[in-house]
Formats: sequence, structure tokens, C-alpha cells
Amino acid sequence: MGSILKENLRHDIQLYLRKQTNVGADKDKLPSRVSIDLHGHLKPVNAVQWSTNHAHLLASAGMDGTVYIWSVWSEQHKKARAFTYHKAAVKDVRWSPLGHLVLSCGYDSCSRLVDIEKGTESQVFTEDQAVTAIKFHPHNPNLFISGGSKGFLKLWDIRTGNFISSSDVSKSNLSENSLIVWDISREVPLSNQVYVEAYTCPCVRCHPFEPSFIAQSNGNYIAIFSTKHPFRLDKYKRYESHQVSGFPIKCGFNADGEILASGSSDGSIYFYHVKSSNIMKKIKVYTQPCIDVDFHPLIPNVIACCSWDGKVSVIE
Repeated sequence: MGSILKENLRHDIQLYLRKQTNVGADKDKLPSRVSIDLHGHLKPVNAVQWSTNHAHLLASAGMDGTVYIWSVWSEQHKKARAFTYHKAAVKDVRWSPLGHLVLSCGYDSCSRLVDIEKGTESQVFTEDQAVTAIKFHPHNPNLFISGGSKGFLKLWDIRTGNFISSSDVSKSNLSENSLIVWDISREVPLSNQVYVEAYTCPCVRCHPFEPSFIAQSNGNYIAIFSTKHPFRLDKYKRYESHQVSGFPIKCGFNADGEILASGSSDGSIYFYHVKSSNIMKKIKVYTQPCIDVDFHPLIPNVIACCSWDGKVSVIE
């Protein structure tokens, strides 16, 4: 295993990371080629995410039950950490805003919090459902929300290990295709009529600055909604060229919110101009579906991605 420290990094990468801000020199350049392949997962990779506090580190979560922390630009692109605490496939992984913690969840009905500096598991949050998605609170790093296979949403406090509130979608007699906006503090849905198409949505993302959010649809497009009540669907604009085809394809905005990237079942990454919804570029990366994408938080022309055949890549 390698080190999580900023050791033996490329000179240009060191300059970017020292500035600790999203620099504009290459802002208008899109990623163009695969520069690094990271090998280790033995089954499909479900999620990748860059650390904002340690921006040379990338986390990945796979169906092989493993979470890897990669020191991407170190010599030989070494695995900095390998965590095998999960007893089944891992569905999602998120960096804590606190920096030294990584949260993951999976089919073992647990969310697990790991200290990457010590290499130890610090908290286990157990449920009676497979946990398929997790998200830290945007303003309180001690809170995160989890969602799972039985329709339960839970808000957890990592300081105590207890859940604060729980919402049960299954009791609402709602279709599995429903997209629901919740008031977490009151544990009630604000709207369950946001998206009425007959397609599931494997991914939802908020725009970093605009009052809108997007949903990846199994109708092979990304729908756009307002974050203001009544959370209207934009009927005149959507992002479409990529394919979902039943895979858990994810998407995400770059740091300034001007570019949207999406994985695709054809193994490509599609880049869209957010305001116009026009496709800007398509990069063929894999022969199997490209599942997740994540723009680097500081370097504007770098994106990480992963595939259904166990590959993790960095495109520059």
C-alpha cells in the first residue's frame, strides 16, 4: 500500500493543490484522454469521489465489497488504503467534509465510517435494509442521510451513532418510479408528484449554485427540476444523448456548475453545456457501461470515472 500523504506527486499537480482553489487557466478545456487506470476492483465499481480536503485522493466502492483510497498521482498510482469491512457489495462511498473520514454503504445493511489516517472503522450504522445511497448534510458535517431497498430514509448523527429521524416511503403507497421531495426535519414529503414518468431515477444531483436539481432517468435522459415549491419539471429542456439502459448510471456538475457530465451504458462519458443543454463532447472510455463520474474539485479539466467491469480511471 502507498501513503495518503502528498508524496512524489507530479509537479503540475502539486502546483494546483497548493493553490487550494479551482484555478481558471484550463477552465475552458474539457478532459480529453485517459491518463491513469487504477486496478484493484474485481467486480463492477458503483461509485467514485474525490476528496476536497485531500484533493490527490480518490475513493471508489465496488461490488467486490471493497472500498479503495487511491493516491492518484503518486508513483505507480498506488492504493493508499483498502478497506474490506463490508460483508457484501458496496453501493456508495462519500468523503466526510471533515476530511479524514470516509463513509460507505452496501448490501450488508450497514453504513460504515472509516478513519483513513488510522485505517480503522470508527462507526457502524446498522439498518434492516440494504443501504444503497448516502449523503452528508451540506452544512453540518456530523449528519448524513441514508436510503435503502425497503424505502426507508434515515438521518444519522456520527457523533452518537444514532439516527435522528426516519421516513418510510413504503407506507406512502407510492410507485417505485416516484421522485419525492422531503422535509427531513418534519419527516414529511413536500411533494410526491415531481416526476410522473414511468421511469426510475438512479441518480439525483443539486446544482452547486442555481435553484435547480437534476435526475438521471432510465428514459435515457437527465431531467431538470426547480428546487423551489412546487419543484416543477422543466418541460422545455433536458440532457439527452447518453444511454442508461437499466444500469445505475450517475452524473455530476463541475465545480462552477457550467458543465454536466454523465456516464453511459455504451461506456462513454457525455459532457453537456448546462445552460444550453447541448452536448459538448463524448469520450469513449470503456467497453462496459461507465457507471459514475466525478469532476475534480480543484483541477477543472480532470474527471474520474468507473465501469461495470471493475475499472477506475482518471481523464485529463
